[in-house]
Amino acid sequence: MSNERTGLYEGMFLFPQSATANLQEAIDHLKGILDKCDISIINFSKWDDRRLAYEIDGNKRGVYFLVYFNAPTSNISQIERRCNQSEEIIRMMVTRCEHLPTEIIEANEGTEALANEIKMRTEQKSDSDTSAGSTISRKEDTPKETPASKKAPKVTEEATPEAKEALEAAETEEVTEA
Repeated sequence: MSNERTGLYEGMFLFPQSATANLQEAIDHLKGILDKCDISIINFSKWDDRRLAYEIDGNKRGVYFLVYFNAPTSNISQIERRCNQSEEIIRMMVTRCEHLPTEIIEANEGTEALANEIKMRTEQKSDSDTSAGSTISRKEDTPKETPASKKAPKVTEEATPEAKEALEAAETEEVTEA
C-alpha cells in the first residue's frame, strides 16, 4: 500500500507548426510520454495554433496541446525530463490545478473536435494528392485578351439600381470603343 500523494495537473505542451501536418503522430507521441510516466489523462485537447512571441529553435508558430491529468507528485519531474529529451516538443509547462472546478476542466474537452480535425486534414491531404496534376502552361498557350474580350461583370438582380446603371453604362462604353 503506497502513501504516494497524487494531484490534479494541467499541462501545456508546445509542438512546432509542422506538427499540424500529422496531428495524430504528435498526439501519439505526447500520450506515449504521459503513459510512460504512469498518469491518468482526464482531458486532452488541441488548444491553439499560434504565432509565438519570439522564435524558438527556428519556429515562429506553434501548436499547443492542453492536458488535464492526475499523477503522483513524484512523477512530475519525470514528465518534465522526458519532454525535455523529446525532439518533437519545443516547450512544456505543468501546473497544479486542484483549485479549478470540474466544470472548467470538462469545458476544455476537445478529443472529439481533435478527431474531427484530424479526419478533415487527412481528407484534404488525400484530395490534394489525387488532384495534383500539373497546371503550368506556356505563355504562348494562354489566350490573349483583347479589349473586346474584356467584359464588365454581369448585372445581377441583387445589385442596387445605381450599381446596375453604372454597370450598364460601362458595358455600352466598351461596345462603342471596340
